[in-house]
Amino acid sequence: MKKIIALVLAAVMVFALCACGSKTAEPEATPEPTFPFDNDSTPFDISTLTADEVKTVKVGFIFLHDDTSTYDLNFMNAAKEACKNIGVEYVLKTNIPEGQECYDAAAELVDAGCNIVFADSFGHESFMIQAAKEFPEVQFCHATGTQAHSAGLPNFHNAFATIFEGRYLGGVAAGLKLNQMIEEGKITADQAKIGYIGAYPYAEVKSGYTSFFLGARSVCPSATMEVTFTNSWFSPDLEKEAAIKLINNGCVLLSEHADSMGAPTECEDKGIPFVFYNGSAAKDCPNTFIVASRINWVTFMEVMIGRVAKGETLNADWTGTLANGAVELTEINENVAAPGTAEKLEEVKKALIAGEIKVFDTSTFTVGGKAVDSYFADVNDLGTFTPDTESIVNGEFAESVFRSAPSFDIDIDGITNIDA
Repeated sequence: MKKIIALVLAAVMVFALCACGSKTAEPEATPEPTFPFDNDSTPFDISTLTADEVKTVKVGFIFLHDDTSTYDLNFMNAAKEACKNIGVEYVLKTNIPEGQECYDAAAELVDAGCNIVFADSFGHESFMIQAAKEFPEVQFCHATGTQAHSAGLPNFHNAFATIFEGRYLGGVAAGLKLNQMIEEGKITADQAKIGYIGAYPYAEVKSGYTSFFLGARSVCPSATMEVTFTNSWFSPDLEKEAAIKLINNGCVLLSEHADSMGAPTECEDKGIPFVFYNGSAAKDCPNTFIVASRINWVTFMEVMIGRVAKGETLNADWTGTLANGAVELTEINENVAAPGTAEKLEEVKKALIAGEIKVFDTSTFTVGGKAVDSYFADVNDLGTFTPDTESIVNGEFAESVFRSAPSFDIDIDGITNIDA
């Protein structure tokens, strides 16, 4: 991460020097990001904690839904595991909406003696910031948020992971399955159409489905994708309806960024292979589930708890990666996956960690038939949705570099939003 940041800063400085030395009409200069970088990916060694340090921490967790949501369940399992690993006391609050209820829950957790409060959903952020201002002695940590690096609060922090790497790997598995279907004569190459169910058209979702598509196309060049949105993080009925719409549209393989089993169970019923998110569906969908990517939040939660116990500072942003174990795949369902999938995924995983494959390499996609050599993304998120940061650096979109949460929101060729 530090090497990437160094390259970013070097690129900005070189561009500025070149622009200053020009005697012809100067191009518009690329501004440096408005706020300094404070993005870390370092794990924490919990074996360094003493019993007295552990006693100083009590953690409160706020979840958007309960354990019926695959998204929230992934967080709950990580919270319990991290707290058990360290031996700290914790309190869980479930089904907390993205509204004033979040602030109220945070205040209740502070009153209960929690000196760390963690929330798991994007829409919780403004209410967590409100609580952070109200209770400066408590550390507030928020997953998937975008404002910690610009809020200027020493006790408010964002965390995310390079899940686009996991999505890319899932896409490779999907592309291999499409190739198998083509070779077996089940579809033709021009019928290799993927369907993708998104919750909202946010950068987080666009980054996910674009990386998935690029992974699929890296092994199946004829692959295309159709995307539809439910405008809900968790709705079994809407996700099932979306799956039906995509299947009826000719999509032969599905994936999603939504939180229920609505789509996977429909795929199982219709015999459509799919790649899942946040956990395995092999037990419920043995005939169609291929693999899933997920963020292992234990890594960050140990950082969060460990540093507070040590009295150390938490960065504004923390980004988990494939390399530090925060991004991972579930088991591969060998009954459904194409032959050779495990070996190929291991090969690509090693290349991603080594930097030999860049997920958002601009040579691998176009927009309107043209290469993308410059793109300003809304990184600083001041509420105006204004593009503010040049994000194409050394031939790739620098995802999760300027902040932990995704900012990739480019609509690339080959992906069709059927709701537009």
